Amino acid sequence: MATFRLRRFSNPYILQAIDPPRLLRFLDPYRDYLAGRGVVLPPAGTTGPIDHDRLVEVFLAPEAGPPKELLDALFFVDEMATPPGMDALIAAAGRARLALDERPDQSPADVAVQVWLLDRQLLESEHAQQYLYRPRSFEYYQTDRAEVPPFVMPPAARFRALERELDDWFEERRRGRGTRVFAYQRDDSVWFLVRHGEPYKREESLDGPRTASVCYRPLRYDVLVYEPAVGELRINARSVRERDLYRTHFGHHVFGDPHFFPGDEKYSLDPLLRRGEPSLVCTDVAGLEWVRLREVHVFWGGAEHAVEIHRADNVFRALDERGVRLPETARLVRAVFQVKFTDSRRPRSVTIRPSNVAQSTRDDDAELIEQWLRRRGFILTAEQREEAAHGTLASA
Repeated sequence: MATFRLRRFSNPYILQAIDPPRLLRFLDPYRDYLAGRGVVLPPAGTTGPIDHDRLVEVFLAPEAGPPKELLDALFFVDEMATPPGMDALIAAAGRARLALDERPDQSPADVAVQVWLLDRQLLESEHAQQYLYRPRSFEYYQTDRAEVPPFVMPPAARFRALERELDDWFEERRRGRGTRVFAYQRDDSVWFLVRHGEPYKREESLDGPRTASVCYRPLRYDVLVYEPAVGELRINARSVRERDLYRTHFGHHVFGDPHFFPGDEKYSLDPLLRRGEPSLVCTDVAGLEWVRLREVHVFWGGAEHAVEIHRADNVFRALDERGVRLPETARLVRAVFQVKFTDSRRPRSVTIRPSNVAQSTRDDDAELIEQWLRRRGFILTAEQREEAAHGTLASA
């Protein structure tokens, strides 16, 4: 679970919208636990009343020691009990030939419970897809192969082996086991989602006049995207060690070589120093109207690790007004650009942090931004990456 916060199952009206026999089947494995919390379910196969209000109280403040399976079931079903979630589940059920109830009077929670009862893994996979497009910051790694080999989706056995090795790594760092890797083939890319545990968490809860605690292990979702056309892997993960873990282990199990992505640098802000405002020209990129430099961070270092920040609507023009320019020997560690797209009324922000971080307001801006960065020299060529790896990249 990302965190134990039920947004829909905390409302008794949502529970009442679920077909009673179906809700009973969903709760039946936890009958003894619920009885201990004061919720006595009708006998299986009957249509007796269900105390929805008391169920909500139990769900909102689970005491220490609730069945893990119940917490998982509540979390995943609750997350998918939305109109978009219902649409995704109905489409996935059709592809998997699951026989869902076709009555028109079903709520999103009703559909989510059905799919959970019929195919838990299918619901988990559809839930995982929600996290694919949320990340805004990636680090990029390109293969050093002279010719990028065609991508072939590995068999399931390789993914299971990958999950076991990731499990070993996360367990050693007190994050538990149970890692899952989901793969989604797109027209021009392959998206991988890694679901793994976070450090254990305890939160206080209130059950009437009594205080208790709920103990659980939150879930974390990391995203990797592979672009077969250029042999590039971009990774969204929390730490450098996790990114290195994915780079080498996905290289080994998915591409057959732990060094398939050597981790070379990708971005450089040197064009801002060498060419100034002309480095922002975008007239040769269809879909872009203009680009402006809104912010740049200059790292001076020293004992106090000094960083000088220039911020303005147009940094280059603001510097010109004062008769100042960025020193050619400066080390730029961050730049924020304002980009006006032809299909948008308002400009959007793009941040570059060498050597591998690109962050944009919208993920679907990436293709045009990549074109512009490559044409202006902000993306290093293979030769420049080789020079950077040996510390010989020239600034002129």
